[in-house]
Amino acid sequence: MLAEQICETFNRCFVQSHTKLVGGASEPLYEPGKQEARVYFREDYASSALHEIAHWCIAGAERRQRPDYGYWYSDTRDVKQQRTFETVEVKPQALEWIFSVAAGIDFRVSCDNFDENTLDMSGFSAEVHAAVIAWLDGLPPRAERFIHALVVQTGNQQALISDTYREPPK
Repeated sequence: MLAEQICETFNRCFVQSHTKLVGGASEPLYEPGKQEARVYFREDYASSALHEIAHWCIAGAERRQRPDYGYWYSDTRDVKQQRTFETVEVKPQALEWIFSVAAGIDFRVSCDNFDENTLDMSGFSAEVHAAVIAWLDGLPPRAERFIHALVVQTGNQQALISDTYREPPK
């Protein structure tokens, strides 16, 4: 699935939420708005679109009133700060993995601007894997709606089957 198709699916699925998914940004960003909120994702990267949608699906009403849901992380993090970042990223990356399967695109965990060569990602990958299994027992309503919209479009029904996620992602 291309980023453009993901945008069309999201924008059609959530028109009543007054939130629009927009690609082409140099950096991802969520902007709340009085008339319409916008979820920006990097360039035309489908994985960036799915990741930003995951954050939006998880964010509660209060967080959706704040730019970037009230989160901010420095691009220059030490290992301890990276671990803090990962605790916030586990659930969105787990949803992104499910969305990726539904959309028929590859998924890999991301440490977001941190040098992966200096960090053992296996623990974080295992946490993302465990979060996927937990999400399959009860998805946030917006996430469930979006997954079903993706499945209707792609036919990738294995997205909601736990056997699809036998091993942690790479």
